[in-house]
Amino acid sequence: MQTDRIIAFVMAGGQGSRLQPLTAARSKPSVPFGARYRIVDFVLSNLVNSQIRTIYLLVQYKSQSLIEHVRKSWTISPLLPDQFVTVVPPQMMSGESWFQGTADAVHQNIGLIETHAPDLVAVFGADHIYRMDLRQMVDFHKDRKADVTIAALPVPLREATSFGVIAADPDGRIRAFQEKPANPTSMPGDPSQAFASMGNYIFNTDVLMAALEEARRNGETDFGGHVLPRLLRTHDLFAYDFATNEIPGIKPFEQRVYWRDVGSIDAYFDAHKDVLGAEPVFDMFNPQWPIFSSNYQGPVARVLGGELRNTLLGAATVIHDGVRIKDSIIRREAVIEDDVELEDCIVMDYTRIGRGAKLRRVIIDRHNHIEPGDRIGFDPEADRQRFHLSESGITVIASGRKGYFARGPRGGSAGGYSG
Repeated sequence: MQTDRIIAFVMAGGQGSRLQPLTAARSKPSVPFGARYRIVDFVLSNLVNSQIRTIYLLVQYKSQSLIEHVRKSWTISPLLPDQFVTVVPPQMMSGESWFQGTADAVHQNIGLIETHAPDLVAVFGADHIYRMDLRQMVDFHKDRKADVTIAALPVPLREATSFGVIAADPDGRIRAFQEKPANPTSMPGDPSQAFASMGNYIFNTDVLMAALEEARRNGETDFGGHVLPRLLRTHDLFAYDFATNEIPGIKPFEQRVYWRDVGSIDAYFDAHKDVLGAEPVFDMFNPQWPIFSSNYQGPVARVLGGELRNTLLGAATVIHDGVRIKDSIIRREAVIEDDVELEDCIVMDYTRIGRGAKLRRVIIDRHNHIEPGDRIGFDPEADRQRFHLSESGITVIASGRKGYFARGPRGGSAGGYSG
């Protein structure tokens, strides 16, 4: 049976200003998540698992960390010419400018669409934590004979004022777009919820090509703000209900439809809580729908003593005697020295925490050294003098210098790319 030819553009140039200081030296999609992933790994895994494997990653803002991650982690098959993840910076084919918006980013790479001549083009964001089978969205698109399909997430009506809201008929046909409306339109048959656009689109190729050329002539740069509202007047646009998406291997205790925008420090911190526990809301281990990432070849974690409760450990981490860690995530090649206490912490790669230090509700970015006996997360005013504090009081320690600590007599090493 002949299958549709689909290529994907992943919009991975996000600045992520609300995630500062985690985005001081990297783009939002490149920010680490969990014990071994980056945020971008989730959309790429969804595409690959959905058998969409011609993928262009459009980058812009502080992209080197993301480029290095893709180079090391996302070589699909050098033997199959249409299976790849390729990083594409602004090409400046039609002028000396960076990407001015989502539509402009794709238009600057319209030659790639012409080269592949696909039936459909998927344009997806790279900023969210979720699992999604895109084949089901493609089937919906084809069944409705849609020109454009937009993935939409049901949200409580009272929260919909923060989103772009879609007003749709019961069959999904879009009637109107509302940008952060004061009085959002509720979903058909459910007055308590509204359809929020996820910023993920599937286009018929001919529709997309014509829309991009018209957008260029009109000086339009954005899909959500310009192109889609104009297409609504002349084409068939449908909303695909993400809540109907079925992923194999989801466990009974998980939230069946999971999607998180981790665009702020507090949202990022809270999403990490969802992957902890014996019955996590979002279980990262699902052999039927894996999340792919780095093929790191270092040793396993080493625990020499102490008490660990509800904690994830990355590869090559070393935990010393007398350590007490609770409700935390420790990424790879971290060294936790004797008598350290950590609670509700995210410790990123290549960090050393000195003997006797105590930390609570702290995010430590890569390549840091916490001095012995230091106390962080107990005195907000003192922490504010040294670090960044989120709205809810989470302390964030910005990335240190690459190689800030080296292999010492007690074990542990620094390595990898600093982003």
